[in-house]
Order: sequence, then C-alpha cells, then structure tokens
Amino acid sequence: MAEGGDALVRIDEVGMTYVRGSEPVRVLDRLSLDIREGDYFALMGPSGSGKSTLLNLIGGLDRPTDGSIRVEGVDLGSLGDADLADWRARHVGFIFQSYNLIPVLTAFQNVELPLLLQPELSRRQRKEQVDRVLGLVGLSERSRHYPNQLSGGQEQRVAIARAIATDPTLLLADEPTGDLDHDNAEAILDLLDTLNRKLGKTIIMVTHDEKAARRAHRVLRLEKGGIVADRAGAAAR
Repeated sequence: MAEGGDALVRIDEVGMTYVRGSEPVRVLDRLSLDIREGDYFALMGPSGSGKSTLLNLIGGLDRPTDGSIRVEGVDLGSLGDADLADWRARHVGFIFQSYNLIPVLTAFQNVELPLLLQPELSRRQRKEQVDRVLGLVGLSERSRHYPNQLSGGQEQRVAIARAIATDPTLLLADEPTGDLDHDNAEAILDLLDTLNRKLGKTIIMVTHDEKAARRAHRVLRLEKGGIVADRAGAAAR
C-alpha cells in the first residue's frame, strides 16, 4: 500500500502485538502506508481494527512491535524516551474526543501549555501565539473563560487551538466530533478543512462517522490490523 516518492510519514511493515492476560493479540499486521505533506486522511473500521493504535504509533505515543515509522525522515524507533517526548511536543498536535482540557485553567492557559515546553519562547511570544490560534478558531473573546463556562463545541475549538499552537508537522484527531451535536460537529469539521486547505496542515483523523470521513482526501478502512479498502474522500474530487 506504500506509495513511491517523498513522504512526510512512511509506515513500513508495521506490526503491533499486545499481551492480554497470557494471550498475544495482533492489533496491526505488516501495515505499510505513505502520507504526504498536506494530506488529509480518515481512518475507519470497527472497534479493535487498529485505527487508534495506528494513530498513537504515528504520534509517538507508542512503539511498534515490528516495522518502522519515519516522519520527515526521522525513524521514531531510533529515539530514546526523552528525545521521543521532545519530538512529539514539537511535531504533533493531538485532538481527542473528550477534549482533555484542564478544568482549573482558562482557555488561554490551556492553549499555552504546549508552548511552555519550548523554553526558547519568551512570555510575549507565547502570548502572541496563543492569541493568534485562539483567533483562528474564533474564540478570542473566550480566552479568559474556563472549560465549564464553554459549550462542547467551544471546548473542542480550544483543544484544536492547543493542538496547533506549536505549529506541528502532524495534526492527529481521534473521533474529534464524537461528543458533539450535528451543528457543532459540522463547525469542527469546517475548522479542520480550513486548517488543511489554508494552512496546509497534514491531518490524520480516526472516525466512525461516514459524513466526517467524506471531508478527507482519502479514506482508509482497517479490519483485523490491515487496510482492506482505500478510496478517495469527497474533498479529493
């Protein structure tokens, strides 16, 4: 399934096996895939098909049992734990279904968190960047609000602002609209479209929602740890 030419992400014969009890469970099996800069992928499939596992491997949250993953030519398997954590902080933005905002921090402070891991940035630079990304997601006027003062859609937009605050190489979204009603889900998908088309962000999204998947350039269906279908999304037409 891997393609020729330069790839931002190159996944080569990746396998992932977990041990549950005393039984090994093969979650991914010799999966190969190339993802280019500016791509927008949707990963679909039944529970247990390996979608979120693949997302976590690409984001450096886990390591494959076998095979390799390279991002911008960097073999993630060659990095020690500290270097991998540093790479992840600088190159990957994560968006989760449950937002994962810290309730005692304002929207501004939540978005600022990943920037605190970059000591080369001054306080003024951090403020400018937080203000910029909150503006991008349409929440400048909510910067001093706490998560419990925001709607679900607004919380997810804060989470997206946090994910893009470091200008990451990859934006990884795991069921980003799963907890939202139709209108808020559409607004979040519109925002992801904007980040991809206008800012050139490379997005990989796990979703069970066919309507959400159609927003992507390419839709991959996983079953039993492998890619069983690969089709263009509506956005690629």
